[in-house]
Amino acid sequence: MATITKPTRLICLNQSKTQTWSSYLPIFVRSRQPSSPQHRPFSVHSHRRQAAATNLGESKGNLPLSGITVVSLEQAIAGPFCTRQLADLGARVIKVERPGQGDFNRHHDKRIKGMCSHFVWTNRSKESLALDLKQPNDLAAVKKIIAKADVLVQNLAPGATERMGLGYGTLKEKHPGLIVCDISGYGSTGPYRNKKAYDLLIQSESGFLSISGSPGQPAKAGNSIADIAAGTTAFNNILAAIIQRGKTGKGCRLDVSMLESLAEWMTFPMYYAYDGAPPPAQAGAEHASIYPYGPFDTGGGGTVMLGMQNEREWGIFCWDVLQKPELIQDERFANTSTRSKNRKELRAIIEEVFAAYEADDMLDKLQTAGIANAKVNDMAGLWAHPQLKARDRWTEVDTPNGKVPALKPAGVAEGFEVRMDPIPAVGEHNDAIFEEFSIAR
Repeated sequence: MATITKPTRLICLNQSKTQTWSSYLPIFVRSRQPSSPQHRPFSVHSHRRQAAATNLGESKGNLPLSGITVVSLEQAIAGPFCTRQLADLGARVIKVERPGQGDFNRHHDKRIKGMCSHFVWTNRSKESLALDLKQPNDLAAVKKIIAKADVLVQNLAPGATERMGLGYGTLKEKHPGLIVCDISGYGSTGPYRNKKAYDLLIQSESGFLSISGSPGQPAKAGNSIADIAAGTTAFNNILAAIIQRGKTGKGCRLDVSMLESLAEWMTFPMYYAYDGAPPPAQAGAEHASIYPYGPFDTGGGGTVMLGMQNEREWGIFCWDVLQKPELIQDERFANTSTRSKNRKELRAIIEEVFAAYEADDMLDKLQTAGIANAKVNDMAGLWAHPQLKARDRWTEVDTPNGKVPALKPAGVAEGFEVRMDPIPAVGEHNDAIFEEFSIAR
């Protein structure tokens, strides 16, 4: 039998063809003169908080969004996740929430020193302003603050901001440089525009549940993927709108839909089922059409995840890991399609070999052979992951109940300081903000 060459490792460097971000953005900052002086591109407003507790991130002046002020009428996850990412990059985020209770997402659990895990995740580096927007004075206060803001984000119930006079159509007349981002379940138009939406409902409407889990047992994602998709979409579009405003001096409205955001993530299975073709099978933790690609039991120490995506890797797997080169010539396993079709028989062969190894030993064997592999971790394993520790990804953030561990923002560019400011108590920054914006109480 011919010798099988092991895969060659390739390193691709995605270089910019023209300019880096660091040189690109300031060109527009220097060269454009927007019509509204209040909304210069990347303008640094002269508002300065009077209390040190309010002065979040002010020393991090080298962050990309330093000087950008965001007002957010937010709750749950999609809006807060979007604005937390803006805060990570240096934006000042004023979170408007209900007096007393605050964002209802503060109260879903008490897993983090008596605080909600969702809230701790999505609300660091923000200022909390407690206002009852049904009261005329409080509504007038938020309008006064928005007048000096760069971005307004909201994910309230459909139509709520319009009823308060905070819709884009009203605001743009007085504040043409303002960027307004509306996040909702289904968008502001169409037959579903007034329909309530929660994460699991969007997972269902998007078809996600039809391809997850096992046959007859659909499973939702273990985290809020529809909210995360919408928050990420909003974050990306706000960044683009800030760049565009740097060119034109004009703001815009962003209409972000949870359904459309998750539908983008579902485009592969949609194409797979194009023109009436059968959809991807519900395959649990396995890949629906590539095999072997999934979890395999070992003789002890847990389950091993492995994957391969070409015939070269399959050959190496047979030779070096299974030590069964005859499988390469077996017609049942001749290509990924036939291996997927005959996965039950192939799984039995693989797990018979794996039964002689502890999980860590098999992971070492796969790694030596150049076969992609992973440990099936739980949350304790992620907390203690050696790669996160080696790359210094952990820090701490302060909260009303003391310091808690937190992951630093992923993918921060070299040379940027990391912003990890406190998680606020409800209304913690009211007095300082009222004084700064000359709001009488």
